Amino acid sequence: MENEANISIYRAARTIKRRQNTLYNALRSIYDDSIFVGEISQLWPQLPLLANLRCGLWYSSKFHSTCYFKSTDGHTNNWSFNTSRLNLHAALLAGQKGGCIIVDSTRKGKRFPDSMSKTIPIWTCVLNRSVYKYRKKMCNGGVVLAKGNASDEHEKSTSQFTADWDCSLHLPLWVSDTEKAAIDDRVEEWIKELDASGADIASLASCLKKPLRPLWISQKTVIWLNEVPDHDSWDFTPIILVSASSQSGIIQNRTTSEFSWNYIPGAGDDEESWARGLTPNLFWKNAYDLINSGPDICNQKVADIVEKDRVYRAQRGQIAPQVILKSSKLSGNSSDLSHVEPPLSSDISDLNIDLKASDESCTISWLGSTNLAVGTSQHAAEERNVDCILNCDQESITVCLSNAEAYFHLPMVNSKLDRFSLLRNLPSAVNFVKLNISKGKTLLICCHSGEDISVCVCLAILTSLFDDEGIFDDGKSFNQTRITKLEMRRRLVFICKFASNARPSRGNLKQVFSFLGGGSVDPV
Repeated sequence: MENEANISIYRAARTIKRRQNTLYNALRSIYDDSIFVGEISQLWPQLPLLANLRCGLWYSSKFHSTCYFKSTDGHTNNWSFNTSRLNLHAALLAGQKGGCIIVDSTRKGKRFPDSMSKTIPIWTCVLNRSVYKYRKKMCNGGVVLAKGNASDEHEKSTSQFTADWDCSLHLPLWVSDTEKAAIDDRVEEWIKELDASGADIASLASCLKKPLRPLWISQKTVIWLNEVPDHDSWDFTPIILVSASSQSGIIQNRTTSEFSWNYIPGAGDDEESWARGLTPNLFWKNAYDLINSGPDICNQKVADIVEKDRVYRAQRGQIAPQVILKSSKLSGNSSDLSHVEPPLSSDISDLNIDLKASDESCTISWLGSTNLAVGTSQHAAEERNVDCILNCDQESITVCLSNAEAYFHLPMVNSKLDRFSLLRNLPSAVNFVKLNISKGKTLLICCHSGEDISVCVCLAILTSLFDDEGIFDDGKSFNQTRITKLEMRRRLVFICKFASNARPSRGNLKQVFSFLGGGSVDPV
């Protein structure tokens, strides 16, 4: 009887939570938090606004760019500096603009997610020390070559640089001294990994005038508006970390003149469980209509918006799968979101990102002079400046190519759905690319998001058919080299230099490494 009572209490608690976490509550919470984000961005309007994927995407109608810092890399005793997620484009942008603002949120009832408390501080420290070592090396080399007065001048500037450049690990006050010391002990190890990855530190050193340093702002931060410092006045390049949501870990009831609703901290997180196919871009195109519609008809409004967008895409030959929702087991509870089938990965390819200002594209990315590009299947259907297309999406697309043989549809799925999908298809993908690249043709590799599968396929192709300099050699260097994880990581860093939105998953990278080693993935 006691167990049955416990189960009943658990079910009741789950039911209450579902009813509180309605779609309208989530969207209204995001909208309220976005006002705070807008206010902070206006304090430093010259600084670019970046969304930390994916949660951060929901909190503004217009971002300059995106970045990808994972909270798991900052978890206690699991700290990591991941060369697969270097985010060098964010550091370069901060160097060019004098700083940047990064937006994220968390549901966990704390002021900042671990991505902001530790992952980004680790990242800034590693980059600062790498730039310091690179510049010191260059300066010392210059002193040897310099003569007379020029040598004295150079030595003076070198000593000034070494004295002013801050290489300290800056963490928020709530991180204990013990944890800070443990993280600091590993920084040198991460610097060696960064150096070994072949990352372009030279470009970063040339544009970074001051060391990077994180600053933390939440809704509880007190800011005197008449004393806001100009970002140029600091002796560092500010990386302003804005946690969008209220710190409270409990759901708060709020009331307007028309509606009563529950505020959800970090509502943008885990969108598969609540968004019902709605993307950040679709939300902001219809934000006022959705917010003013109220909780009673919000679900139907969202369904109409998602279906209208699907039809719009389908009419233009774009991939437009239908979002399927499982019926709720709770009779009469139309707002229960716990039985929503996870939709396809969030489509950010049409998000309103200021591409001209950031000088980058999140749709098609050309990889240097390799004649290879990666991108989304949606934009591949409209691309006219390529000779061939390798489509790795599940759905085929109508392409603008004169030769039918220049299009190859090789459907692949994420490793969570099929652990061997890439491994089975990579030989065919490499052969298709080899046939066309050897003739001097340009080739686009695409998938639904343009961030994972297409990047992993491109990684296998670059390693198999190109040398260290990114020059096509028909696999000669590959046949003479034993591919290690370090070498594969170097090639991935090369791709990320051009495709800054690349986010390859661990399971797919594992299949690529297995393919390059000539083995197979362990089925166990």
